[in-house]
Amino acid sequence: MIPCQRDLFEIPDTVAYFNCAYIAPNLKSVRAAGEAGVARKSTPWTIHYKDFHDEVETVRGQFALLVGAETDDVAVIPAASYGAATAAANIAVEPGMRIVFLENQHPSNVFPWREMCEHRGAEAVIVAKPEDDDWTPKVLAAIDERTAIVALPHCHWCDGTVVDLVAVGQRCRAVGAALIIDATQSAGAMPIDVKEVRPDFLFAAGYKWLMCPYALSFLYVAPERQAGRPLEANTFDHAGTDGGQTWQGGTLQYPSQWSPGARRFDMGERANFTLMPMAAAGLGQILEWGIGDINRTIGALTDTICDGAAQLGFAVPPPAARSGHLTGLRFPDGAPMGVQDRLEAKGVHISMRGDTVRVSPHLWVKQADIDRLLEALAEEMPSA
Repeated sequence: MIPCQRDLFEIPDTVAYFNCAYIAPNLKSVRAAGEAGVARKSTPWTIHYKDFHDEVETVRGQFALLVGAETDDVAVIPAASYGAATAAANIAVEPGMRIVFLENQHPSNVFPWREMCEHRGAEAVIVAKPEDDDWTPKVLAAIDERTAIVALPHCHWCDGTVVDLVAVGQRCRAVGAALIIDATQSAGAMPIDVKEVRPDFLFAAGYKWLMCPYALSFLYVAPERQAGRPLEANTFDHAGTDGGQTWQGGTLQYPSQWSPGARRFDMGERANFTLMPMAAAGLGQILEWGIGDINRTIGALTDTICDGAAQLGFAVPPPAARSGHLTGLRFPDGAPMGVQDRLEAKGVHISMRGDTVRVSPHLWVKQADIDRLLEALAEEMPSA
């Protein structure tokens, strides 16, 4: 178990922050790296050719370690939606084929598939929320020989209920379907191994559980998908364009070959001299803590919250169905209006997702924060 890490963040005692699934606060080290990066741009003569590559490769390798991938399998992208769009551009779907996703799934992993259904004549199969919070049996039942794509999260963004991706991956391979994973609400907080799950594409926004800055995300591309077509063509996603070395004599060269592995899918201006050092600091801290220990430690906090909320009368997902770091608390008769605003006025920060109070703690949370959360929730119950 990891002791409370609040001293690594700038969270005052007046704030009980249970909203990492919304946006993570910067670590002090991440903020310092960003401030140094901004200052660095003021002296561009200190930025050299190798800097366009070395920092990117460091961050690429760090994310690869977190998901069990090889460095060559990771692309640096700006947003989860960019990852979904890349996947959609590289999977053939014929009329009558099916695309499976979850009810109330995050829009970034719905819009491209809905559009694909509209323009290619495919059928959307939306798996309804199970009453027992166990998504996996219903997802497996929805996948058959007509399925072209299964686009899922690791855990649902509204309440943290989990999907057994290993089982789903096996089913996808059995019927020849592509598996697309949005790991935005799990990468950095839940163990995942792409060698076990074997997705075709996996993407994750960095500004939540990965402790990275906004506008920086990551895309895993399976080796058999790495010959695909990227969304853009830029200077550094072509072979041989290593820091401006593209001249032969006085003639500029335009290589036709893409960069090796998943690098062809990198976004333009990937070598952001502010964002990359921040990402390296955030991902480095996660690797130092260790994903397993992070998950176990936050899981204990989440269990305490769920137990306390259940005693107040809230419905909570059963332990086997919920992730360790993110959960949803449901009022017995629907959420009263203005809950989030009233909690925020008391210094307690959560997110409402429909009628669900989404609670997402991290290593900065203390028992005093949990006590404040439960006290504030108790005052929202109809019998209070």
